[in-house]
Amino acid sequence: MNTAPTLHGPQQTAALLPFAALVDAIAAAALQYADGGIASPERMVVPLGDGGVMLSMPATAADIAIHKLVNVQPANAALGLPTIHGMVTVCDAATGRPLCLLDGPELTGRRTAAVSLLALRTLLGAAPREVLLYGTGVQARHHLSALQALHPGCKLWLRGRNAGQVQRLCDEFGAAPCPAQIPDTVDAVLTLTTATEPVYDEAPRPGRVVVGVGAFKPGMAEIGKTTLDGSALYADDPAGARHEAGDLLRAGIDWARVQPLATLLRGGHDARRPAVFKSVGTGAWDLAAARIALQNL
Repeated sequence: MNTAPTLHGPQQTAALLPFAALVDAIAAAALQYADGGIASPERMVVPLGDGGVMLSMPATAADIAIHKLVNVQPANAALGLPTIHGMVTVCDAATGRPLCLLDGPELTGRRTAAVSLLALRTLLGAAPREVLLYGTGVQARHHLSALQALHPGCKLWLRGRNAGQVQRLCDEFGAAPCPAQIPDTVDAVLTLTTATEPVYDEAPRPGRVVVGVGAFKPGMAEIGKTTLDGSALYADDPAGARHEAGDLLRAGIDWARVQPLATLLRGGHDARRPAVFKSVGTGAWDLAAARIALQNL
């Protein structure tokens, strides 16, 4: 007799996905994905209600398969409801049997932060000392949590449009509002906004890594052309970036310059050279997170 898989809410999902294990799992999945061991097709986007979208993202490997279904409804904000709802179904690959259900937004937020920290680890070649984060939304929270968990001695700077929200996050996570002049000692910058104009366009600095997370549509842009033109360019999924990475599209970059995460992991990077890492996401990272969740159940 079949039984329904257990549904794990946001707090339970978070507990199943510690950041240290997530970073390592995504590193392994990136190599497997590049070698064809994980199938992760381009996500399907269909209209939902009035102005919303439903996103369907499957991924399969020899051990498990996942399907992430996410509903984004911007009008929910006026109703006092979350903008994003969703879940990840985890199945046994051999039998197709559903194993568990994980909270979609929580899993997405944590695995996205883990990808960013994997990029920092690989590109810096050492733990970050000072990190500047742009943004005060959900992704900022996940990245602050990840940095606290993995690099508790790192100094955190924060920038955002709402000074009150900046201060609240600073108080909660032990960060500090960034001064007008970015400190020279900042060795990592994370952009986590929905900006339509670049929020960071500094001249590239040797030893500084910039990770762009928030601009996920062609009309969005967080990182400017000055930074991009003078930096080594990497992306977690270059194929997806060609359609979604608005900052790279706007800057008219040569896509031959953009190397995938797997190439970075295998070949390394000269930490003295400025680098930009663009994160757009793929179902392969959700599958990697599901593996960790199953290990911890």
